[in-house]
Amino acid sequence: MSRIALITLLVRDYDEAITFYSGSLGFALVEDTDRGDGSRWVVVAPPGRQAGPGLLLARAKNDAERTAVGGQTGGRVGFFLHTDDFTRDHARMVSAGVRFLEEPRHEPYGSVAVFEDLYGNRWDLLQPA
Repeated sequence: MSRIALITLLVRDYDEAITFYSGSLGFALVEDTDRGDGSRWVVVAPPGRQAGPGLLLARAKNDAERTAVGGQTGGRVGFFLHTDDFTRDHARMVSAGVRFLEEPRHEPYGSVAVFEDLYGNRWDLLQPA
């Protein structure tokens, strides 16, 4: 059996990214290991995740990577955060300062609202129907 374990997300700074993903989104800090060369292996994941992938927060280290921070999916929603209680998580995220780009809407597939992370990457907060 194969599965996706991690997805790399380019960030400007490890600590500001940890603060956002752990604080504002409520993710768990799974690992933060100094690699000895000025880089770190930083993994965050939604709390209680089962077999789903975590995010490897990779600090951009050159101009091409710095340019890609926040635009890795070309402005499209690139990440989908499922919840079992949309109202609870939406309210918590709003109170934590997460910027939603739209009001919550109820579609045949579930309750959803698009938000941006601190770099401008777009996410769906989604409670499947």
